[in-house]
Amino acid sequence: MTKKGTYIFIFGILSLIVLAFMFGAKEKKSIQQVSQSRESSGTKSSTNSTQQVVPPADKIEVVHFHGTQQCVSCITVGKLALQTIKDKFPDEYASGKIVFKEVNGELPENQAIVNKYQARGSSLFINVIRNGTDEIAEDTTVWRLVSSESQYTSYFEGKLKTLLGK
Repeated sequence: MTKKGTYIFIFGILSLIVLAFMFGAKEKKSIQQVSQSRESSGTKSSTNSTQQVVPPADKIEVVHFHGTQQCVSCITVGKLALQTIKDKFPDEYASGKIVFKEVNGELPENQAIVNKYQARGSSLFINVIRNGTDEIAEDTTVWRLVSSESQYTSYFEGKLKTLLGK
Protein backbone atom coordinates (compact mmCIF):
# COMPACT_ATOMS: atom_id res chain seq x y z
CA MET A 1 0.00 0.00 0.00
CA THR A 2 1.32 3.44 -0.86
CA LYS A 3 1.69 6.32 1.58
CA LYS A 4 -1.32 8.03 0.01
CA GLY A 5 -3.38 4.83 0.33
CA THR A 6 -2.39 4.48 3.98
CA TYR A 7 -3.47 8.06 4.71
CA ILE A 8 -6.81 7.50 2.97
CA PHE A 9 -7.32 4.27 4.94
CA ILE A 10 -6.53 5.99 8.27
CA PHE A 11 -8.80 8.93 7.39
CA GLY A 12 -11.61 6.49 6.57
CA ILE A 13 -11.23 4.68 9.90
CA LEU A 14 -11.17 7.97 11.82
CA SER A 15 -14.29 9.13 9.95
CA LEU A 16 -16.11 5.93 10.93
CA ILE A 17 -15.12 6.38 14.57
CA VAL A 18 -16.37 9.99 14.58
CA LEU A 19 -19.65 8.92 12.97
CA ALA A 20 -20.07 6.13 15.52
CA PHE A 21 -19.63 8.60 18.39
CA MET A 22 -22.02 11.06 16.78
CA PHE A 23 -24.67 8.38 16.24
CA GLY A 24 -24.25 7.09 19.79
CA ALA A 25 -24.65 10.58 21.22
CA LYS A 26 -27.71 11.24 19.04
CA GLU A 27 -29.33 7.93 20.11
CA LYS A 28 -28.60 8.67 23.79
CA LYS A 29 -30.08 12.16 23.38
CA SER A 30 -33.19 10.69 21.71
CA ILE A 31 -33.76 8.28 24.60
CA GLN A 32 -33.19 11.10 27.10
CA GLN A 33 -35.74 13.25 25.26
CA VAL A 34 -38.28 10.42 25.46
CA SER A 35 -37.63 10.10 29.21
CA GLN A 36 -37.82 13.86 29.76
CA SER A 37 -41.06 14.22 27.81
CA ARG A 38 -42.55 11.37 29.81
CA GLU A 39 -41.45 12.95 33.09
CA SER A 40 -42.74 16.40 32.19
CA SER A 41 -46.08 17.51 33.54
CA GLY A 42 -48.59 15.07 32.18
CA THR A 43 -51.63 17.25 31.62
CA LYS A 44 -49.96 20.41 30.40
CA SER A 45 -48.84 21.37 26.96
CA SER A 46 -46.32 24.13 26.30
CA THR A 47 -47.35 26.79 23.81
CA ASN A 48 -45.20 29.89 23.33
CA SER A 49 -43.93 29.64 26.93
CA THR A 50 -47.48 29.63 28.35
CA GLN A 51 -48.99 26.55 29.94
CA GLN A 52 -52.29 25.32 28.58
CA VAL A 53 -54.22 22.61 30.37
CA VAL A 54 -55.16 19.71 28.09
CA PRO A 55 -58.25 17.83 29.25
CA PRO A 56 -57.83 14.09 29.79
CA ALA A 57 -59.05 11.69 27.16
CA ASP A 58 -62.60 10.38 27.38
CA LYS A 59 -61.42 7.25 25.57
CA ILE A 60 -58.19 6.00 24.01
CA GLU A 61 -58.01 3.62 21.07
CA VAL A 62 -54.63 1.98 20.46
CA VAL A 63 -54.62 0.43 16.99
CA HIS A 64 -51.86 -1.85 15.76
CA PHE A 65 -51.93 -2.11 11.96
CA HIS A 66 -50.02 -4.95 10.32
CA GLY A 67 -49.89 -7.12 7.26
CA THR A 68 -50.70 -10.79 6.91
CA GLN A 69 -47.02 -11.66 7.22
CA GLN A 70 -45.34 -9.94 10.18
CA CYS A 71 -41.72 -9.68 11.22
CA VAL A 72 -40.65 -10.13 14.84
CA SER A 73 -40.54 -6.36 15.46
CA CYS A 74 -44.04 -5.87 14.07
CA ILE A 75 -45.43 -8.61 16.28
CA THR A 76 -43.55 -7.24 19.31
CA VAL A 77 -44.86 -3.68 18.87
CA GLY A 78 -48.44 -4.93 19.14
CA LYS A 79 -47.72 -7.48 21.85
CA LEU A 80 -45.96 -4.98 24.13
CA ALA A 81 -48.65 -2.34 23.61
CA LEU A 82 -51.40 -4.76 24.63
CA GLN A 83 -49.33 -6.16 27.51
CA THR A 84 -48.66 -2.65 28.85
CA ILE A 85 -52.34 -1.76 28.66
CA LYS A 86 -53.45 -4.96 30.41
CA ASP A 87 -50.74 -4.81 33.10
CA LYS A 88 -50.66 -1.08 33.84
CA PHE A 89 -54.26 -0.03 33.09
CA PRO A 90 -56.45 -3.05 33.91
CA ASP A 91 -59.44 -0.98 35.08
CA GLU A 92 -59.37 1.30 32.03
CA TYR A 93 -59.00 -1.72 29.73
CA ALA A 94 -61.85 -3.63 31.40
CA SER A 95 -64.16 -0.60 31.28
CA GLY A 96 -63.40 0.18 27.63
CA LYS A 97 -61.76 3.53 28.39
CA ILE A 98 -58.65 2.12 26.69
CA VAL A 99 -59.31 -0.12 23.70
CA PHE A 100 -56.70 -2.14 21.83
CA LYS A 101 -57.29 -3.30 18.26
CA GLU A 102 -55.21 -5.51 15.97
CA VAL A 103 -55.98 -4.69 12.34
CA ASN A 104 -54.68 -6.57 9.32
CA GLY A 105 -54.50 -3.70 6.85
CA GLU A 106 -54.31 -6.07 3.89
CA LEU A 107 -57.82 -7.44 4.37
CA PRO A 108 -60.57 -5.74 2.33
CA GLU A 109 -62.97 -5.68 5.30
CA ASN A 110 -60.53 -3.41 7.18
CA GLN A 111 -60.23 -0.78 4.43
CA ALA A 112 -62.48 1.74 6.22
CA ILE A 113 -60.35 1.81 9.40
CA VAL A 114 -57.12 1.86 7.35
CA ASN A 115 -58.45 4.93 5.52
CA LYS A 116 -59.65 6.60 8.74
CA TYR A 117 -56.19 6.30 10.30
CA GLN A 118 -54.32 6.72 6.99
CA ALA A 119 -52.24 3.72 8.01
CA ARG A 120 -49.43 2.47 5.82
CA GLY A 121 -47.83 -0.87 6.57
CA SER A 122 -47.04 -1.88 10.12
CA SER A 123 -47.81 0.97 12.49
CA LEU A 124 -49.16 1.84 15.92
CA PHE A 125 -51.72 4.61 16.20
CA ILE A 126 -53.26 6.23 19.24
CA ASN A 127 -56.66 7.85 18.90
CA VAL A 128 -57.47 10.14 21.80
CA ILE A 129 -61.18 10.84 21.89
CA ARG A 130 -62.29 14.03 23.66
CA ASN A 131 -65.88 15.27 23.47
CA GLY A 132 -66.55 12.86 20.61
CA THR A 133 -63.66 14.20 18.53
CA ASP A 134 -60.90 11.91 17.25
CA GLU A 135 -57.28 13.00 17.71
CA ILE A 136 -55.41 10.37 15.73
CA ALA A 137 -51.61 10.22 15.80
CA GLU A 138 -49.09 7.59 14.82
CA ASP A 139 -46.59 6.65 17.51
CA THR A 140 -43.25 6.01 15.82
CA THR A 141 -41.19 6.08 19.03
CA VAL A 142 -42.26 2.53 19.91
CA TRP A 143 -40.22 1.19 16.99
CA ARG A 144 -36.99 2.55 18.50
CA LEU A 145 -37.81 0.94 21.84
CA VAL A 146 -39.03 -2.44 20.59
CA SER A 147 -35.77 -4.20 21.48
CA SER A 148 -36.09 -3.25 25.17
CA GLU A 149 -39.29 -4.38 26.83
CA SER A 150 -38.66 -2.28 29.95
CA GLN A 151 -37.99 0.93 27.97
CA TYR A 152 -40.98 0.31 25.71
CA THR A 153 -43.28 -0.37 28.68
CA SER A 154 -42.02 2.64 30.62
CA TYR A 155 -42.44 4.96 27.62
CA PHE A 156 -45.86 3.65 26.62
CA GLU A 157 -47.20 3.66 30.18
CA GLY A 158 -46.05 7.27 30.59
CA LYS A 159 -47.68 8.27 27.33
CA LEU A 160 -51.02 6.69 28.27
CA LYS A 161 -50.91 8.18 31.79
CA THR A 162 -50.36 11.62 30.25
CA LEU A 163 -53.29 11.16 27.89
CA LEU A 164 -55.49 10.00 30.76
CA GLY A 165 -54.47 13.03 32.86
CA LYS A 166 -52.81 10.90 35.56
